[in-house]
Amino acid sequence: MPRPGLARKENEPDTPQGMDLRELPRGVRAELRGLSPEMAEIVGAHLLMAGQLIATDPQLAYAHAEAARRRAARLSVTREATGEAAYAAGEYQVALHEFRALRRMKGGTEFIAAMADCERALGRPDKALKLVREGLDAKPDFSQRVELRLVEAGARVDLGQVPEALRLLRHEIEASAGRGSRAARVRLRYGYADLLEKTGDPENAEKWFAAAATLDSDGETDAGDRVAALQGIVLEVDEEALVGDPEDEVVEEPAEETGAEEDDSEKEGEFEEDEPAAPVSFVDDVEAEVAELLGEDESPDQASDDEATNGDEGEDDDR
Repeated sequence: MPRPGLARKENEPDTPQGMDLRELPRGVRAELRGLSPEMAEIVGAHLLMAGQLIATDPQLAYAHAEAARRRAARLSVTREATGEAAYAAGEYQVALHEFRALRRMKGGTEFIAAMADCERALGRPDKALKLVREGLDAKPDFSQRVELRLVEAGARVDLGQVPEALRLLRHEIEASAGRGSRAARVRLRYGYADLLEKTGDPENAEKWFAAAATLDSDGETDAGDRVAALQGIVLEVDEEALVGDPEDEVVEEPAEETGAEEDDSEKEGEFEEDEPAAPVSFVDDVEAEVAELLGEDESPDQASDDEATNGDEGEDDDR
């Protein structure tokens, strides 16, 4: 008879066989050393399988993560795997519970954006906004800040505040000025484009999906497909041709930031404070960024500006 904790529970997936636990991250393997060798083998196999399945079969990934958590609930790695798999599977109440447990165990604000999005999914946008504000007050890094802003924009839409949702993402694009990880910049532009399309602005949505696709050289998103759909193209898209040569993607944001831009990026953008940026100038910025990312010709207005500045394109781009 198997020792307690080793036996498979009813409706639980079988323990995966032949798994190489060396594929687990070093931190995960370190936590597993606190278990008996036999238990570590079982828990590690379920964790590894959950990670392999989460993108293709989140429900089964969740079942494997839960099998690991049931046997080693005191390990943060099992709680994190369960939270992430439950979130991917749409089990938002479970995910929220696990993320809360993780926060108690590890501290910090790493999981606040996911917690806030769970609150949104559970129909509680006000609670989501409260968590977002808490996360922003902690001065997160750029990637975490983008995730918080995306959740905040979604919560504003849930509350019927669509213009404010668009303003939040527009301001974040302006304030970041090309800084931060490429993946986060793709997420930000994709989220803005998606919201533009959902709120009835397909023309600008197409431009921002194109900007996201050009940055997304690894094809992590379906931004290229979204561009094709908005253009009415019904054929397979050559992704390499769509994103272009990575060497051509030299600059997609101003290379130099002014002091004002740096100050702006540090502000948390309270809802009560109105942003001074004029819509017309942002439209011009959109055209400039997308044209540069896609290698398009300059618009007539840009050409006129270049003549006025002796054709100094670099200076025009850095504004």
